[in-house]
Amino acid sequence: MASSPSILLGCGLAALAYLIGSIPFAVVVSRIMGLQDPRSYGSGNPGATNVLRSGSKAAAALTLLGDAAKGWFAVWLARRLGGAALTDTMVATAALAVFLGHLFPVFLRFRGGKGVATALGVLLAVSPLLALATALTWAIIAACFRYSSLAALVAAIFAPVYYFFGDGIAWNANASMGLALTAISLLLVYRHRVNIRRLVAGTESRIGQKAAKVHG
Repeated sequence: MASSPSILLGCGLAALAYLIGSIPFAVVVSRIMGLQDPRSYGSGNPGATNVLRSGSKAAAALTLLGDAAKGWFAVWLARRLGGAALTDTMVATAALAVFLGHLFPVFLRFRGGKGVATALGVLLAVSPLLALATALTWAIIAACFRYSSLAALVAAIFAPVYYFFGDGIAWNANASMGLALTAISLLLVYRHRVNIRRLVAGTESRIGQKAAKVHG
């Protein structure tokens, strides 16, 4: 049974990771660069893909970098602050917490993005090779079909599969992180439910396509 100090440490690391994840880089970058709030056009999603619809590739790139960096940083920071009391469960909880922070940010009244870049940052902290395999999966699907949402869905499904099958070959897996990555994958699919309906209907916006109004 975990001791009280360990429980407090785990909760503290999770809370810190959640707050880091709540930083809305899409909104921050857009304001700094004098662009329209990304929640007011396109899909209304405060993420890099929607920021790209503003026509500013630089803003989209900075948003992508920021969202990915916070995913990596939260996991890295948990490992640094955990010390000798750190467990695999604490790191996995921090990984899930930063992702939830992006999805349900306290700074945006719990209405956040879909979490693709943040999830990639988490994977980078877990293993650069795992992040690379997942990113390549996204890139291949995106290049072939030009749908960011479809690429994200496929990459999300494959990420935990890569993690478990790569154990002992490219990285060392553990059950706690495996569960966290599976939860992140399922949440990503859930957050793309509207996109799935649009993909089936043939009305989903392609990468780089501008959209004038919010459509969910």
